[in-house]
Amino acid sequence: MLALGILLLLIPTYVDLERVVWASDDQGHGPIIIAVAAWLLWRMRKELSSLPMVPANAAGGTLLVLALMTYTLGRSQSIVQLEAGSHILILAAALLLWRGAAALRMAWFPLFFLLFMIPLPGVFVQAMTVPLKSAVSYTAENLLHAFNYPVARAGVVIQVGQYQLLVADACAGLNSMFTLESLGLLYMNIVSHASRWRNVLLALLIIPISFVANVVRVSILILVTYHFGDEAGQGFVHGFAGMVLFIVALTLILAVDSVIGRFDTASSQQRQMAHG
Repeated sequence: MLALGILLLLIPTYVDLERVVWASDDQGHGPIIIAVAAWLLWRMRKELSSLPMVPANAAGGTLLVLALMTYTLGRSQSIVQLEAGSHILILAAALLLWRGAAALRMAWFPLFFLLFMIPLPGVFVQAMTVPLKSAVSYTAENLLHAFNYPVARAGVVIQVGQYQLLVADACAGLNSMFTLESLGLLYMNIVSHASRWRNVLLALLIIPISFVANVVRVSILILVTYHFGDEAGQGFVHGFAGMVLFIVALTLILAVDSVIGRFDTASSQQRQMAHG
């Protein structure tokens, strides 16, 4: 009954998100986040089922009431952040009522990962996107200028040869960095490094890695437009820009993690020699 009730709450919200929020390029990662979180939970289903059943508890009941109140407020007032976020609280309450605090501790990462499917507030995104676009445009301009390309910039408008490009929000905005942060955290969860400082450092470095990936994407777009024309550049944006962003980001994450791993291994060997 509890699972059925959760589905009845989830489906209308996700239908609305699919029609409005996830239809945009900036928020198109939402279904992927949900699918990955579902896969993570499915992967640990045996461990969760092996936990002892718990009787009805006050913590689970209280959290469920709080989650339903949050859902009601978000749904009635069209506050999508509250409405979508309440589902995480509902799932957490269901775990508490089903298998207790042990289940919640076991499934903390899939629940945390679902935060990335919640749309960021529009005011916050707009406030952060403008300086991010300016920084990406400035860096891309100077990078290509260093290779003697005829590049000039006015704000977020880049002139290359006879072509003029406007750096859009999707190319350098906060949403793309938010998505890449989720990719990095998923990678960290899958590889499960034993070193805590390595995980923390990699999580922090994902932010500049996301910025670099955006610079690479914009630079490639400029180069494609300069060498093959505006039509090729526009086709690249719609067809492969997002793919390039994630490939570059994932490659950088793997490379940085490899470098950190070498330092971590060297530090461990030095500590072992000191103790020996």
